[in-house]
Amino acid sequence: QVQLVESGGGLVQAGGSLRLSCAATGTTFSTSFMGWYRQPPGKQRELVAVFTSGVIANYADSAKGRFTISRVKNTVYLQMNSLKLEDTAVYYCAVGSTGPAWWGQGTQVTVSS
Repeated sequence: QVQLVESGGGLVQAGGSLRLSCAATGTTFSTSFMGWYRQPPGKQRELVAVFTSGVIANYADSAKGRFTISRVKNTVYLQMNSLKLEDTAVYYCAVGSTGPAWWGQGTQVTVSS
């Protein structure tokens, strides 16, 4: 049974930073695909930053230059700097072989003015 345990969300002022982490356990497949999505209030879930093929990082345009994804074995991190009001969302960790097959429960990130 694959489990993804996320942590690090919370309330932060605009311009601040947060670091999300997600630990994957119970995986019996290659976790070449691992990363973060988010779902802002009233909107669809969207990609934030992911590793594909294990080491290649892809970022949404909104995340480039502000967010950094990193990974140590089956734990993935998202360092978020210079947070903006529009970064407010539930952030989800996802893992899979070639795409997002398993999802975490989500962690709330709220950016206040």
